[in-house]
Amino acid sequence: MLKKIIHILKFTFTSAICLVALILMYFLIGYDLTTSLALTLVLGAILYHYKNKQKRVTTAPVERVTPEKESYYREQGLTKDEMNLFRNTMHAARTHIEEIEHNVGSRTKLQAITTRNNTLPILKDFFKHIVEQPQRLHEVSHFLYTQLPNLKELTDNYLEIDSHVTKTRETYQSLESSAKAIDLLCQKINVSYSDFMENDIANMELEIELAKHAASRDNETNHSDTEI
Repeated sequence: MLKKIIHILKFTFTSAICLVALILMYFLIGYDLTTSLALTLVLGAILYHYKNKQKRVTTAPVERVTPEKESYYREQGLTKDEMNLFRNTMHAARTHIEEIEHNVGSRTKLQAITTRNNTLPILKDFFKHIVEQPQRLHEVSHFLYTQLPNLKELTDNYLEIDSHVTKTRETYQSLESSAKAIDLLCQKINVSYSDFMENDIANMELEIELAKHAASRDNETNHSDTEI
């Protein structure tokens, strides 16, 4: 029993979700420190229980790359190892997005949050643009390896808490804290998306300027040849 309590405490205070909930309850909602810690421990115990009973989900393997796609990746400057890393990363990202969409569709509260933040369309468009520009994978590492998995985990946990047949005051407070954490993360994802798209536009403008410069230089060369 003591060992399990220690594991729950360790899980609670190393879980990003629990720490975010603690910050929200103490600084934003205005609970005192004792109440905030108590509710965080309740949330941690619930998540720990859910994590232990959750079965490992087997995802479909990454499909074999087509010759056309492999050629495209090579044109983008990717090595074989970079190609495999990119495809595995995006396969995991696609799975996360599909699971998030499923979770959101099952709760009106999550639908309201994601609709307000335009989350699902942004996730899908973000994914599309990353796939089209594999050489920019390093720019979106925080989104792919932190924000997206955390959003999936937060929505999983919201569903788990909300599925309790008997809900106490603490349960509703945990749901509210979880919803605030999801809302905050959706806003951060919007920022990541905007930054990526701004860089995308800047890169396009640079390419246009370089093309204009090259065309101008070619014209000057042609005129010079004519005069000679």
